[in-house]
Amino acid sequence: MEAVNQVLLTLHNIIRWVVLILGIVVVVRSFLGWFKKWEYRERDQKLIPFFTGVFDMQILIGLILYFTKGWGGVLMNAPGDVMKTASLRYFAVEHWMMMILAAVIIHIGSAQLKKVTESLKKYKRAAIWFSIALLLMLASIPWPGMTSARPLFRLFGIVF
Repeated sequence: MEAVNQVLLTLHNIIRWVVLILGIVVVVRSFLGWFKKWEYRERDQKLIPFFTGVFDMQILIGLILYFTKGWGGVLMNAPGDVMKTASLRYFAVEHWMMMILAAVIIHIGSAQLKKVTESLKKYKRAAIWFSIALLLMLASIPWPGMTSARPLFRLFGIVF
């Protein structure tokens, strides 16, 4: 099981960077389209579902890790201790909840885009919804210097 967890941690780490890059691209293109009054482009129409799908895959891997690495059990067995300890609380509660909230916002944003046909409104809605999701993602990542920090890069047990 430990080998499977190493593979999942590596995938979770690699996909994190893909999600962040895609999120930044989506947000930048959305603001550019909104402010420059672009016609809604086919590449944007394809980029949003791709971003959503990659993020969903990240959430799925994260949930598998949550239960196989034991964070769910830690929370159930000692909720008081978890809530008193910042690093435990971060992974047992805060990280996954904020990421799921970001996923919900991404899906709401995607649905909102389907409801409008006017390009300017599509870009505006995308800029707003995906910016909120990106900010939540950035706040949810265990960056270096945080109490609950994790390595920036993890490849099959080797950390950078």
